[in-house]
Amino acid sequence: MGSMIKKDWDEEYSVVGDKGEVGFLDFEDDKSINSFSPLEEGPVMISIPFPFIDGKPQSAFIGETSADSISIRNTINEPIDLWSIRIFCSNPEDSYVLSLMKPPCAYANESESNAFVGTDALEDRVLQPRQNLTIWLSCKPKEIGLHTSVVHFDVGFEKIERVVFLLADDQVSQALFSKKPYSRGPRRRKMFELDNYVVGSRPSRGIMQSSKFRLPRYPIPKEIREMVEAKHIPDVVMEGLNRLNYSSYFSTLISMEEIHLEEEMRAYDMECVTMRRRNSHILSLEVPGLAERRPSLVYGDSILAKLTTDDPDSKFLPYQGYIHGVEADEILLNFDRNMHLCHRDDNLYNVSFTYNRFNMRRLYHAVEAAERLGSAVLFPSQTLEKRVISTTPFQPLNPSLNREQIHSIEMILGCKGFPPYVIHGPPGTGKTMTLVEAILQLYTTRRKARILVCASSNSAADYVLEKLLTKEGVGIRETEIFRLNASCRPYYDVRKELTRFCYFDNETFKCPPFKALLRYRVIISTYTSAYLLHAEGINKGHFSHIFLDEAGQASEPETMVPISTLCVEDTVVVLAGDPMQLGPVVYSKEAERWGLGKSYMERLFEFDCYEGGDENYVTKLLRNYRSHPAILELPSKIFYRGELIACKDDDDCSIYDGANLPNKIFPLLFVGIQGCDEREGSNPSWFNRTEASKVVDIIKKVLMNTELTEDDIGVITPYRQQVLKLQKALETLEIPNIKVGSVEQFQGQERKVIIISTVRSTVKHNKFDRVYNLGFLTNSRRLNVAITRARSLLIIVGNPHIITKDPYWNMLLRYCADNGSYQGCPLPPESQPSPDQSSMHFVEHRFNTPGPDRTDFGEANYSKEVECGVEAWLSHNNNDEYYEHSNQLIQAFEAREDAPEQYPREAECGLENECGEGRVEGVSEELRGEAECREDDPGDGAVVQPGMMLPWAGWAINKWNGRG
Repeated sequence: MGSMIKKDWDEEYSVVGDKGEVGFLDFEDDKSINSFSPLEEGPVMISIPFPFIDGKPQSAFIGETSADSISIRNTINEPIDLWSIRIFCSNPEDSYVLSLMKPPCAYANESESNAFVGTDALEDRVLQPRQNLTIWLSCKPKEIGLHTSVVHFDVGFEKIERVVFLLADDQVSQALFSKKPYSRGPRRRKMFELDNYVVGSRPSRGIMQSSKFRLPRYPIPKEIREMVEAKHIPDVVMEGLNRLNYSSYFSTLISMEEIHLEEEMRAYDMECVTMRRRNSHILSLEVPGLAERRPSLVYGDSILAKLTTDDPDSKFLPYQGYIHGVEADEILLNFDRNMHLCHRDDNLYNVSFTYNRFNMRRLYHAVEAAERLGSAVLFPSQTLEKRVISTTPFQPLNPSLNREQIHSIEMILGCKGFPPYVIHGPPGTGKTMTLVEAILQLYTTRRKARILVCASSNSAADYVLEKLLTKEGVGIRETEIFRLNASCRPYYDVRKELTRFCYFDNETFKCPPFKALLRYRVIISTYTSAYLLHAEGINKGHFSHIFLDEAGQASEPETMVPISTLCVEDTVVVLAGDPMQLGPVVYSKEAERWGLGKSYMERLFEFDCYEGGDENYVTKLLRNYRSHPAILELPSKIFYRGELIACKDDDDCSIYDGANLPNKIFPLLFVGIQGCDEREGSNPSWFNRTEASKVVDIIKKVLMNTELTEDDIGVITPYRQQVLKLQKALETLEIPNIKVGSVEQFQGQERKVIIISTVRSTVKHNKFDRVYNLGFLTNSRRLNVAITRARSLLIIVGNPHIITKDPYWNMLLRYCADNGSYQGCPLPPESQPSPDQSSMHFVEHRFNTPGPDRTDFGEANYSKEVECGVEAWLSHNNNDEYYEHSNQLIQAFEAREDAPEQYPREAECGLENECGEGRVEGVSEELRGEAECREDDPGDGAVVQPGMMLPWAGWAINKWNGRG
């Protein structure tokens, strides 16, 4: 560009601000910024430069000049004074210029470039009658992100303003550009009843394995279905959980969850589609989105199909078809013989996807059996005698155990039975390590001990197995330890060195015969897979000890699967977990808020013996060996009363040099960037190309440190599409081994370097996330897990103007800024209002109160959203958004990629072999956790779970802000 001319003006004005600062303009939330009509502004019409395309800013490329003309037209027959045209303010500063001539193109010669004059203000002039004046506004971005400018026109007696947006891209963000505009599909109606149909032909699955116990069907009671579909809460749920209604209370909540899943599955139903005959007994159906696992269908799942008819009262029954094969975008189906005889390729069918109820039936069975356990397990405060454990000293096999860990193991070794013993503590305090030591002590010192270890996911269960095997000098015999897997878990999903501890036939996992199971002293499984042991005939009391790891992630019915079917009074049950990390996966908001979202471990803390920290019932671990003290300081204050003790040495200083930290002794960095929320195609999941590019740039800089490998870096982001965009960018740059995933995928894991991409860049979507508990900007548990995964360096990439709306994230933002570790776009002022103390009291109240008051529609946000209800709130704000509730839940559940296994992929084709490993058929991974059969698969984070804040959280915020 040529010369730049500067002018001072005597008068400044703006509807945005009087100080010449553009700040943050949220065009998504405030449509008036760019939706006015020039025809309504008076005698002078001024066009809008860089108009939005499909509701989004136009794209500009860094280093290149983007220009657009502004037409100023006098529409009357009298001259009008044009006193000034000036750029009032720009963000970034000086990123836009005005000119009377079109800026030269990138290939212009030197003389053309020198002739161009750019300025922030143009001279005054007179617009003659009907005259049209054309000027140019141009921008040459130097960095990626949103570039904003406010241009003022002082015309006659009018003061007119134009607000301009451009989204600056680089090669990475441009390569991630969406080529398919987002369009939502029609909301599906219920096409036909799912309870009455012609049964299809099941596919074979090799040699069948019979079970000793056949699981009842547990149909949803008609009266419960009618009440739930009418949006009423059943009476048994309204009265709350008590000793007399335990089974009916949880059974009703499970039914509420099932009905919700049925409704959500309609998003994938198809109308008036054709099927193609492959042979005499196979029809193929094309399923859009199948390649993206939306829906996720596997061999053995089933659908329902009914011939389309003009008669709405048609009595023809739908036909059930089982999936006998899955191709790229087609499924191969086998129906009843009559369906195949009558089929023609030009027939039109309505298709409804269904899910396998087998895991739900396990949960019904578990809570039914749990009623016989007694108060010592279900309501320990009602037991008459207080337990006193005589500790048993031992010689630690792990010399690095601290005194709290040693004490908890002594208590476990001295425990004689119910009630359960609990080990809890913040991230990185060695809870699993403590369990491993206790298991090994029992194995080596008590020959009669029989131990069952359950975890909430396959990856967590495999991790326990690995830790048990790596203890030198213990020598667990291979014939005495067994890893029980769900039958549908892919064989390749298990590390080769661990398969020798599994039982399989033709690369299909199975449960061993009864006599073989009796030989094992240690069995490891997931929560719901433990049911297979009961089904195979293992009696209650066979196991002397049952260890339940990650107990805070499992719903109470899940936890009851191993407890209710395998425990007797003298069985020692040990729970380990952290109720301040991610909780159970629940999809029905109503079921969640009435109790299904509360883990058994969390409920135990409602009883005095646990809540008071009695060492005969509970041990709290507080020493963190994972993370740098500065990384732990904030979560310790917010979530753990400041009790967390950082024990890690700062031995990774070289990492900080590659990250260009502004404060070399503070290993946190907040990179502020203003991008744009986007969706594409029919996928409701969100992504932010600008943030993705910034994350990739940070990764490249960090990897310049030769001491770091790709495996040392993890990227956490709450939305499935952002995960895919980042993976695509990293693969293009040939750095594919960096793990990118949701918070749920990283729970229980750690990396030297963690980079967080928050995605959100508009308050509008943040409000919706708050209502439905999506993303992680409105869920304190996700924040806790995300920032405690980093050992040595934590970098957050996000829009600070959105981040600051959440009290916890705002504390993290200010924590970085106060320590001189913020880079990027201008910070929002600290004076922005934060949630008042009434909201804090509300969250405190719901933590201590059973029933609906426990869970509001937002994390620390008690407002009209809560008082009026979701439907009224959405109707008041945006009628269209209520429709999107279903899709928003889909994108949120994408995030639960390694979630607890309430609805795992245990397909087993609907067969009740090996006790019928079942799964939620046809429900895509966006609608359920699939941890049971996939270690690190899918997810956007909607998990409808309580974003819990402890009673002292309000105190922590005040203390941190200097008011306490």
